[in-house]
Amino acid sequence: MISPASWRDSVRVLPSAGEAFFFTRLGWWPGGAVARSTLFWVMRAAIESFVPLLLAHADGTALTGPRTWGELAGAWTLDPLLLFALLATAWVYRRGARAHRAALRNAAKKQAVRSGLQQWEVACFWAGWWTLVLALVSPLHAWGGVLFSAHMTQHELLMLVAAPLLVLGRPIVAFLFAIPRPDARQVASLAREPTFQRWWRVLNRPFVAWFVHALALWGWHVPVFYESTLRHEWLHDLQHLSFFGTALLFWWALLHRRADARTVGVGVLYLFTTMLHSGLLGALILFSRTLAYPSYTYTAPDWSLTPLQDQQLGGLIMWVPGGLVYVIAALAMVAGWMHAGERPTSWPAAASTAQST
Repeated sequence: MISPASWRDSVRVLPSAGEAFFFTRLGWWPGGAVARSTLFWVMRAAIESFVPLLLAHADGTALTGPRTWGELAGAWTLDPLLLFALLATAWVYRRGARAHRAALRNAAKKQAVRSGLQQWEVACFWAGWWTLVLALVSPLHAWGGVLFSAHMTQHELLMLVAAPLLVLGRPIVAFLFAIPRPDARQVASLAREPTFQRWWRVLNRPFVAWFVHALALWGWHVPVFYESTLRHEWLHDLQHLSFFGTALLFWWALLHRRADARTVGVGVLYLFTTMLHSGLLGALILFSRTLAYPSYTYTAPDWSLTPLQDQQLGGLIMWVPGGLVYVIAALAMVAGWMHAGERPTSWPAAASTAQST
């Protein structure tokens, strides 16, 4: 058993080691030395307080959730905050897309919105939105509370289906068309501020997006962290937010760049390496002979699976279907470069387009 004291000793090298690798060698941090040191001391304090709390959670109690097909059919997640966020997002996007179509019908504005929303992009957004509903509202969410394989399916839908589709839907453009024109101009002006541009260039770098997404993926599958998400609802929500948020950042950094040979090559490289490391994680789970996530011990048999079979099925879902998505995305990126030409580099560029209308 890992003791809290050993965890505290292990994180004492975090400030110097982390700063040396990411900030000194890579040199992408936009702040100064004080900001760097402050960040890592905060990280150290958080780990010292947070990890012992997680280590204390293992009480061996069974999970609660649907145990039969009948219970599963009625296990919809009707969380008010989640439903409000989904409905508000849908309303804003629909309003923005309609305003954009109205602008296109005005012959005098066609030139100004030439890089605006296309019909296929609108279709991608709605496909991604409905995928979010499937992953977070449908019985799949409750099913993931009692089956590891169902939980992996939910995560794959969030990261590999909903996230890229929503990014392809260019929601920032729709948002800017949905709000009043003076507000859109103000947002566009803020997007051109040097501070914002500096931070956005950091976050929008493919390596940064790739690393943050990989860190979230591997970190949350460490058994002590994963098991804790099954016991604490706020941790479960944080896990989903980090998976989905870092996936949005990853796909945005790859898809919203100019389609030249260099950026397409970089995009294919990061898709390939993501396929490798996520596939490796899936393979480790698939071929493991040890039960890494014992919380499903009492619930997997209700679905005619042993706990180990459930775990291995989850690893297979992460490895094979997930890998196919990255391969398809890489092929589509190359095909798009060959046929489509250049696209806006980032959402500040889209903000400038909306401002001109």
